[in-house]
Amino acid sequence: MALFGFFSKEKKESLDKGLEKSKESFFSKLGRAVVGKSKVDDEVLDELEEVLITSDVGIETTVKIIRRIEERVARDKYLGTDELDRILREEIAALLADVDKQTNTPTQDDFSLPATKTPYVIMVVGVNGVGKTTTIGKLAAQYHKRGYKVVLGAGDTFRAAAVDQLKLWGNRVGVPVIEHGMNTDPSAVAFDAVKKAVEMQADVVIIDTAGRLHTKVNLMNELTKIKRVMQKFLPEAPHEVLLVLDGSTGQNAFIQATEFTKATDVTALAITKLDGTAKGGVVIGISDQFRIPVKYIGVGEKIEDLQTFNKMEFVDSFFKK
Repeated sequence: MALFGFFSKEKKESLDKGLEKSKESFFSKLGRAVVGKSKVDDEVLDELEEVLITSDVGIETTVKIIRRIEERVARDKYLGTDELDRILREEIAALLADVDKQTNTPTQDDFSLPATKTPYVIMVVGVNGVGKTTTIGKLAAQYHKRGYKVVLGAGDTFRAAAVDQLKLWGNRVGVPVIEHGMNTDPSAVAFDAVKKAVEMQADVVIIDTAGRLHTKVNLMNELTKIKRVMQKFLPEAPHEVLLVLDGSTGQNAFIQATEFTKATDVTALAITKLDGTAKGGVVIGISDQFRIPVKYIGVGEKIEDLQTFNKMEFVDSFFKK
C-alpha cells in the first residue's frame, strides 16, 4: 500500500521490480548470517556488519546502524533474530529521515518545482557514463508532461555525443536545446540557456556539464565559472546542483560523490541504474554519509522509471518479502 497518495501503484511496482536484485542479494546474505540463531548477539551483529558492508551501504553508515541496534539490544535485553528485518527497516528509515531533517528538504511530490522566481535553474554534474544526459532528458520529459516550460543547455561541450544526445532528447520531448556545438565555452552555453529561458518565460532550465575528473582544479574552476557567468544574468542561479551517480558502481559512487562535493556545492543527488544491480544499499550509505538528499532514483529504462525518491517507499520496497 502506498504511504502517500501521489505514489501510484505503477510507480510502486516499478520500484519493487527495480530493487529486486538488491533485495534478493541482501536477504540471502542476511539469511545465512542468522541461520540457526534465535537471538541478536555479538556474533549475529558481526555477521550483520559484513552483510551491510558487502551490500554497499558503506562502512560509516554500517557502523551507525550496528550501533543503533546494539543500543536497542541493551535496552530491550532480548531481541530475536525474527525481529531483525523490522528493526533494520526502522533504523534505516530513521537514518534517511535524519538527512531530510538536517537539510530541511521536504518530501517532494512527483516533480513539482519549488515556488521561486522563474526560471528554476538546475545545473547537472557527474562523470561520463553515469547516465547524466539521459537523466536530464527524462527530467525534461517529466516536467514537460506536467505542463512546465523547459529549456535545456548542452554544456558538456567536450563530447560531441553528449551534445547530440541532448538534442535528440530535446526533439523527443519537444523542448528547446541551446547548444554551441563541440569544443565551445560551456559557460557561454549556460548563459545563453538561462537568457533564452527568461525571454520565453520558461519554468525550468536544465544545464548539462562536462563529466571529466582528470584534475580536481580544472573541474572546480570550470563549474565555478559556469555558475559565475549564469549569475551575471540571473544572480540566484543555479537554484540546484544535481549530482548524478551510477548506483551499479557501488563504492565507486562514494568516491565520485566525494570529488564532486569538494568541487562544487551539490544540493541534491540522482542515483541511476539501480535496476541492473545488487548494490541498491549505496542509496542508504550515500544519503547518510554526505548529508545531501537523494532527490531522484533510476529503476529502469522508461522515462517513468526516473522516480522522485520517497524514503519510506524505498525502505518498504527494499524490505518487502
